[in-house]
Amino acid sequence: MGAAEPDLYRDTWVRYLGYANEVGESFRPLVPVPVVWASYGVATAYVTADAIDKGRRAATAHAQDPAQATRVGVAVVDTFIWQSLASVAIPGITINRLCAASLALLGTLTRWPLPLRRWATTALGLATIPVIITPIDRTAPAPPSEPVNQGHHPPLPFSCRRTVDFLMDSSLRKLYGAPGEPPAPH
Repeated sequence: MGAAEPDLYRDTWVRYLGYANEVGESFRPLVPVPVVWASYGVATAYVTADAIDKGRRAATAHAQDPAQATRVGVAVVDTFIWQSLASVAIPGITINRLCAASLALLGTLTRWPLPLRRWATTALGLATIPVIITPIDRTAPAPPSEPVNQGHHPPLPFSCRRTVDFLMDSSLRKLYGAPGEPPAPH
């Protein structure tokens, strides 16, 4: 048996493209807003490419399965939702709010000139990126589809999965035969 094929989107430098929006948010005080939005475009392209890749892998893994189309679709949706949360939305909001708060606090608490406050805010945002990655990866809602995940995302206990029902219909869980009781209606 040969070695497992490396995951281009999780095991190589390409993974860092998912952090483009965090860098963009860090530089928000210094650059025009379209540059920040372009950074979100890069991160979203990464998420989309990763989702497509996981769909391709699911298609290969389930080539003889009569439910191949369903498994491929779920793999794509599963990856896209999780990556959108863990790589784009949660870190982007975190860095955005941190930088906005630090810029406001520096304006209130110091007499630094605006350019210096902007650079300090950008430096704080950039320094925060490596600090927030692991906690966000551990706390972002993990998709319940361990067969598709293949261990890439931390599994959550079934009771915690109820918090993401607004994102993933419980019928997707049934495709994987996840153990536990069905989600409580809201």
